[in-house]
Amino acid sequence: MSSLTIYKRELGSYFAQPTAYAIVVIFLLLSMGLAFTFGSFIKAGDASLEWPFFFWHPWIFMLLAPAVGMKLWADEQRNGTIELLGTFPVSTRSAIIGKFLAAATVWLVALACTFPIVITVNYLGDPDNGVILSGYIGSFLVCCSFVAITMLVSACTRDQVVCLIVSVFVCFLAVVIGYDPVARALDSFVTTPAADAAAAVGLWAQLCHWWQQGVAQVVAVATSVGVWNHFASLNRGLMRLQDLVWFGSIILVSLLGTSAILSAKRS
Repeated sequence: MSSLTIYKRELGSYFAQPTAYAIVVIFLLLSMGLAFTFGSFIKAGDASLEWPFFFWHPWIFMLLAPAVGMKLWADEQRNGTIELLGTFPVSTRSAIIGKFLAAATVWLVALACTFPIVITVNYLGDPDNGVILSGYIGSFLVCCSFVAITMLVSACTRDQVVCLIVSVFVCFLAVVIGYDPVARALDSFVTTPAADAAAAVGLWAQLCHWWQQGVAQVVAVATSVGVWNHFASLNRGLMRLQDLVWFGSIILVSLLGTSAILSAKRS
């Protein structure tokens, strides 16, 4: 039994039940609805999907991606089928790859179903379709990263609800920690009171300067490891190697962590 067999089985299970259809419909309603309301797609008059459309994707994925991935291993453990899977001639790695690709395919279908907005923006203006394609690649990488994180959490618990809550929280942190307004607010919140307190007790100005530099570096590191910094580059059409490597690393580490946990449970 290969990864392809697992992939076909899992993909069939998604579309044999209302799960995949519900996720696709909800994603379409949220992404299109936000684009035409808060995104002001029509009023802006800008032949670009960067802010009206793609801006909302990480926020949507942090909620919906765990809903797709929460059953990947939690369900197997709850039903006891993970032991049965261990008797089949299939490696843990092949099963993980097959399940991950099946969940990623569901999101690929969901993103492909948003093609009407691309047709609309090309009809109303003259956009750079290369930038739009880059935005789609960025969105797909974000949701694949969140699915991989959810798979890792799913391997740790047999309760789908627990998996969903923990995965949403982790994905939320991954989005918020790199969001520029949040980073600036955190920098201001931590730095200003500390500097005022230091000045009030007569400490050296150099000490305040060191503190501010330290906080700025911590915020910069936090921003660089967050999803938003790397997604924003792809959303602007910048296909940077460092962004692709970052997403690939998150996915690879999550899948390897899943393999280690499942191998430990099977042994």
